[in-house]
Amino acid sequence: MAIDVLIRGARVVDGTGNPWFYGDVALEGDRIGEIAPPGRLATEGVPEVVDATGRVVCPGFIDIQSHSIIPLMVDGRCLSKITQGVTTEIMGEVWTPAPFGGRRDSPLPDDFRSYDIPAWYELARGWRRFDDWLSAMISRGVSPNVGSFLGGGTLRSFAKGMDPGPATPDELAIMRRVTSEAMEDGAFGVSYALIYPPESFVQTDEIVEVGRIVARHGGRYISHIRDEGARLFEALDEIFEIGRRASLPVEIYHLKAIGRANWRKMPEAIERIERARAAGIDVAANMYPYTASGTGLSAVLPGWAFERGKLYDNLADPATRARIRADVLREPRAERADPEIIMPIGFQRPEHQVYVGKRLSEIAAMRGQDWLDAACDLILAERQRISTIYFLISEDNLAPQLRQPWIKISTDAGGVDPAWAKPRGPVHPRAYGTYPRVLGKYVREEGVLPLEDAIRKMSSAVADRLGLRQRGQLRQGFFADVVVFDPATIADRATFEDPHQLSVGVRDVWINGKRVLADGQHTGALPGRAVRNSG
Repeated sequence: MAIDVLIRGARVVDGTGNPWFYGDVALEGDRIGEIAPPGRLATEGVPEVVDATGRVVCPGFIDIQSHSIIPLMVDGRCLSKITQGVTTEIMGEVWTPAPFGGRRDSPLPDDFRSYDIPAWYELARGWRRFDDWLSAMISRGVSPNVGSFLGGGTLRSFAKGMDPGPATPDELAIMRRVTSEAMEDGAFGVSYALIYPPESFVQTDEIVEVGRIVARHGGRYISHIRDEGARLFEALDEIFEIGRRASLPVEIYHLKAIGRANWRKMPEAIERIERARAAGIDVAANMYPYTASGTGLSAVLPGWAFERGKLYDNLADPATRARIRADVLREPRAERADPEIIMPIGFQRPEHQVYVGKRLSEIAAMRGQDWLDAACDLILAERQRISTIYFLISEDNLAPQLRQPWIKISTDAGGVDPAWAKPRGPVHPRAYGTYPRVLGKYVREEGVLPLEDAIRKMSSAVADRLGLRQRGQLRQGFFADVVVFDPATIADRATFEDPHQLSVGVRDVWINGKRVLADGQHTGALPGRAVRNSG
């Protein structure tokens, strides 16, 4: 094939972890052509010759924990991810919009109702198969490649709604069928977020039964483990058990130890993962490089308060509110019950905008309330989870985690554009800065890990974990998902106080051979394809 794009003079980091070398990279159609020593490839007749002197050329980054489902319905360009160098978005934590049916009463969660996507909402009600959603994304046009796990919350609610307790034999049969169909449609496996209802109602045996179906299709189990604080070790034991009993690889979402009293547990958590791997359990993890997590304000509440979809009724009932208070203050997850480290940001009602970005302790004082009553009343008034930042993570744990060979980088965020996202309010800065933050702060400035290993954790390590064929490396014949960035200037700009700032340093991005970012500006191209489990 003729060369369409020739990237010249860069430091080539091929994604495998091997040392960089100077070279030229040719793109031919949607594939990587020859990778040759500098000046070896002729430029005559090449439509586009890119001077990458002083830059790094590497494979595009694969985000194994993306939340771009709704953002891609709003804007297929995925701007804040593309400008980080992300070329593939892997979704599915908590939920997926497909399949819709069974006892699911809505294809989209309550907190997305304010997005102007009514056409998508109606379309989603017809997504009876997992692939219906992925195919709709591609037909509408998206910049990044897209793939997903089957959301465990979706699976559970399809068969059992928001009812607590173990699945009946008939309900479990429905889960097996839905899982098998999703795997046939290309799901990478099943994902459970075990702190959120309805997944928090699920027992280990049920996950193992679903996991065995996933294993038959060559898939994986990926999980927000059941506890990241007081019961961190017990939660790790559970995911090890699932991997062992279901005979499938298991992956931990955003590994961390939350709460000051639990920060000391991270070295032992790493040791426990190492011991499990040595014992033959295929367990690995991913992480984001920030000292705060992001979830809903409703995460402070006990799981039983959500049973049968009666959260708002329970919050409105004084007797039940008293039970909620008692549970919040005594259960092991009480490390979240500190209003000084809770910063709600996702208010939708106009009268609540004055609270955006303030700590919950400040909000409670402004309202003349106890902090927990303030939280409950706000959730009740908003009728949604209220996106919230929790400052629960130790900086001292990030570097040791980043150095682990089985760690990968992920964002736990969606791809947004400041032009339409900023008016909606703050977000976690990881949506804008995750990958440049690792490359700028932890590679260039602090030397926590080498450049080559950081890029491996962002590309081939993820592709290998997912079984993604011909992506994640700069290798002849692989798909041309390619990034050019400046190692001297790449950096995140988004902060918790001012999050809507694009990162800097990523100059050029190609996806499937099409230029999506040119000199730091999005071209508007939408060449993304669906990526599927190869099992």
